[in-house]
Formats: sequence, structure tokens, C-alpha cells
Amino acid sequence: MQSFSLDRYNCFEFQHGGWTRAVFKRGAGPAVIVIHELPGLHPLVVRFGDRLVDAGFTCYLPSLFGHPGRPVSSAYALSSFASTLCLRREFSFWAADRSSPIVDWLRALARKAHEDCRGNGVGAIGMCLTGNFALAMTTEPSVVAPVLAEPSLPLPLGAARRAALGASPEEIACVKERLANEDLSILGLRFKDDPYVPQERFDALRRTFGDRFEAIELDPQSAKQDAPKPAHSVLTIHLRDDDPRGETRMAEARVIEFFKERLGQSAV
Repeated sequence: MQSFSLDRYNCFEFQHGGWTRAVFKRGAGPAVIVIHELPGLHPLVVRFGDRLVDAGFTCYLPSLFGHPGRPVSSAYALSSFASTLCLRREFSFWAADRSSPIVDWLRALARKAHEDCRGNGVGAIGMCLTGNFALAMTTEPSVVAPVLAEPSLPLPLGAARRAALGASPEEIACVKERLANEDLSILGLRFKDDPYVPQERFDALRRTFGDRFEAIELDPQSAKQDAPKPAHSVLTIHLRDDDPRGETRMAEARVIEFFKERLGQSAV
């Protein structure tokens, strides 16, 4: 099995608003920030980052929790989730009407990435617990290509949270204005029947953003079948890398094409 390592990435510490996190950077061309899922910045997230680099982008991989480069396991996922629950100053797990405070740090990272790489702007993709971070980041003018991969916050307990977007009314209003005025759009991905990303949440995204929201909803049977159930992580754990024409690889291709469309022709 091929190993995907952070060894080829340059690591730097980025500080903003009282928080300092390691960021791994590699590539050339427009910037894309990939915000990892649980349990952390694991090798399959790095695989997606490598594919962005191969497509002509500069990939920024911030490490928000967990151990960078550590492979996924059930025990690691449980311990990482438990420790992340303690980061209440940074993450809003239950709030339906506001974003997580760490999003301010990510917006600052987007500004730095745009200053470093220039171009039309920055792409941002959140995954799982960080999925909706890319939505709230779009209040930052440099972010022009937001992707919400299986956005799982707020945790979908109760009807209100199942439909919640994890952003404040002011953030949502700002994003709607930018989408209309700057001819931008949002891309979202989920597996159908994913209990962590209920249908109500994607319905709310459609109601809120209309045809500015492009949804990719995959049959769970298209997921990597020997991966843990339920099918959840479209671009990482549940991506079927052995089937280039399968739904998950086509979803990956659409994400990369979306970044190319939005970030400019300097990406090859």
C-alpha cells in the first residue's frame, strides 16, 4: 500500500488571535487550505493534498488537533474526538447559529496564503468536524472557492441542529452577498444516509444559497467497502482509490476542477 507522508511538506508555525498551530505547505500556484477531519492530519488527508499539488496548487495543511501524519485507527479516532471535545474555546460542537472561534485563525491563514501565492484568491475545504469551517471562512475576501466535505457540525442532535449550518446569521448574510456580487459558489459533498450529515443540512444549504450551492451526494455503496461504517469521508477514508471512474474518484475530480475554475488558469 502506498504511503502518503508529510516529509515533502515544509512546516511552519502560524500564530493569530492567541492560537498557534503547525501548518504544512507544499506546491506552487494558487493556494488551497485543506482543513483535516477526525482524528487529525492523517495520511489520507495528505493524499488529497498531494493530488492538489499535482494539479498545480499550493496546498496548506493546518494541524488543528491530533498527531500530524499518524494513521487512522479506531482507538486513535476515539481518543482524538475526546480530546477535541475539551477544546471548547476553539470549537463549537453544539451551537447552531455561530461558527467555531478557530475560524478566525483560519481566515487569517487564508489572508497569508493569498499574500504568499497571489492569484484570484484562496480555496478552502473543510472535512467532517471542520466541514462547515469553509462556509464561515468565506466572509474573508480572499476565500473564493469554499468546499464543504461532509459538514458534521453542529452535531446533529435535535431537529434544529440537523438543519443548522454552524454559522451566524451575519456570516451567512455576508456569504450570500459575496456569492451574488462576485459570482461565486459553494460545493458540498456527502454520502446519502450519512447520520453525521443529515439530509436536512443539505436541504438548508439549498434553501439558503439556491443555485449557488452545488451538492454532490453519493450512494454509500460507492464507498470503500472495507472501510469503517457508515460511509462518511468522501475524499479520504471512504474514497475508492482503485476505481478511477467510480463515484468517489469522480467527486474528487470535481473538487479539483472546482478549484481550477475559481482560482485561475495558473493551475495546470
